[in-house]
Amino acid sequence: MFALGPRVVISRSAIAGQKAVLVETLRVLKADETQKRHVTGDIISPGQVLGIEHLRDPRLNKGLAFTLEERQALGIHGLQPARFKSQEEQIELCRISVERYQEDLNKYLYLTELHDRNEKLFFRLLSENIERLMPIVYTPTVGLACQKFGLIYRRPRGLFITINDIGHVYEVIKNWPEPNVKAIVVTDGERILGLGDLGACGMGIPVGKLALYTALAGFKPHECLPIVLDVGTNNQTLLEDPLYVGLRQKRTTGKLYDDFVDEFMEGIVKRYGQNTLIQFEDFGNHNAFRFLDKYREEYCTFNDDIQGTASVAVSGLLASKRVTGKNLSDNKFLFLGAGEAAIGIADLTVKALENEGLSLEEARDRIWMVDIDGLLAVDRPEGNLEGHKKFYAKKHAPIKDFAAIVQEIKPSILIGASAAAGAFTPEILESMASFNERPIVFALSNPTSKAECTAEQAYFNTGGRVIFCSGSPFGKVVMGDKTYYPGQGNNAYIFPGVSLGVLLSGIHHINEQIFLIASETVAESVSEDDLARGSLYPPLSSIKECSVNIACRILEYAYQERIASVYPKPKDMRKYVESHQYNYNYEPSLPQTWQWPNPPYIKTKPMEPIKLKA
Repeated sequence: MFALGPRVVISRSAIAGQKAVLVETLRVLKADETQKRHVTGDIISPGQVLGIEHLRDPRLNKGLAFTLEERQALGIHGLQPARFKSQEEQIELCRISVERYQEDLNKYLYLTELHDRNEKLFFRLLSENIERLMPIVYTPTVGLACQKFGLIYRRPRGLFITINDIGHVYEVIKNWPEPNVKAIVVTDGERILGLGDLGACGMGIPVGKLALYTALAGFKPHECLPIVLDVGTNNQTLLEDPLYVGLRQKRTTGKLYDDFVDEFMEGIVKRYGQNTLIQFEDFGNHNAFRFLDKYREEYCTFNDDIQGTASVAVSGLLASKRVTGKNLSDNKFLFLGAGEAAIGIADLTVKALENEGLSLEEARDRIWMVDIDGLLAVDRPEGNLEGHKKFYAKKHAPIKDFAAIVQEIKPSILIGASAAAGAFTPEILESMASFNERPIVFALSNPTSKAECTAEQAYFNTGGRVIFCSGSPFGKVVMGDKTYYPGQGNNAYIFPGVSLGVLLSGIHHINEQIFLIASETVAESVSEDDLARGSLYPPLSSIKECSVNIACRILEYAYQERIASVYPKPKDMRKYVESHQYNYNYEPSLPQTWQWPNPPYIKTKPMEPIKLKA
């Protein structure tokens, strides 16, 4: 017992009782807020958050763009400087701020902080500056961000579900505060880009991918969820790194690992529904194909490393027909690499060749593949022809030397998906030019440091006759009076539009024809000017338009093939797609019916806008 003043005496039990009542009241209020978000299917409405919390919520914050009326009504008047800034002025300031950083990782950190502070500003900045900023939020800088993840980790973003959560995965998923997730990108971090096993540090990849979902296809941010399945890592450097943020144990494998992934897939459907799109990203080769084959007929899922990479590569091949004047079936293909990316490209190329009239066997006969043990040959002593590799094994004498294989096969199309930097040597590129008038060379490995050759090497060692594309961005190449602007075969041309079309049509299972439709759509978007500049892809700045076109084509296909589940069929596909896209622009923070109380609030004169200088 203790006294407050001369007459008031309060027991500790009474205080505890009052505290319990307060905690319960807060719980009910929070539950009520959650229920409202369930009902509306959207983010918290501005009227539910007042004061400083309105500025701290990145979904509601508009920075200095709040009007005087909004500042006073929301209880933030005086919490900001007097200046009023439009979103356009803020965008210009952000552009200048990004460019002032010299290191790409620092630019990445600035954009991450902006995303955490002001969601609409971040996505508008990104969507309007795709060519400059996509290499920062996505490849190649995201690879460096993953390598430094333990050092730069600041704020929770996404879910980390560990193998220790097995048996309770659904409960962990329920901890994510958004009730209407529609798109998930998940990784277990075993094969991050060409960098190998980064474990829980691989979270940078799902975060970057979903940022592009919003910036390039208009997904609403609160409908996107990045996830890492942390089952440990076999990267000894990370296990010994005091900054590593994941489980410090070797990777779990076998039945326990499979049961864990099964429980995860079931938990997602239980929480968010059967039509939730689940994109697998950067799983190891041995698991990627297994899970794709296992889940594709049970869930709405695809693997971007297999199918997205395949689709963008085949798009480049389709566009190259307009340069060479040949059909795809007139070519001989040689792949360096036989992992998930290479096999995915080969499988979709086969489908494109079948569309030109070849049989399945005839199409596969035109594709030769090389892995770490050399040419995929039926009788090679190493064997190792498991899974999809066996479809491309040839009855040919085993050869290990890649340069010798190029001389032996004499391909017209050379595709690298090996993460073997510099594997396309000057000698190999010269060989390609010696038996092809217009050799086609795709160096698709990323990040840039893992590319099989640079754009400059490709052009200079083929006398400028090469038809080139890469997986990471390269700058222009000048040869005499000719300047080439090589295109980047970036998956971002494909996966945002495919995902948008799949979700808006309610497709339950994603077949290969959908990815071939995406390839054809992107190839059709390549102009004659693009081809003349040396690019097999439209400008990166046009990806938003490509995404809408892909979504519209997929919708038409889904209703034609009766695999859509959203009815009635929209009368205007483009209008239907655009009506479901995220609005990057600031919206009023007060209801249109807002009435000012009496007496009227203080009015002040806003400052005149000024033009910023870099």
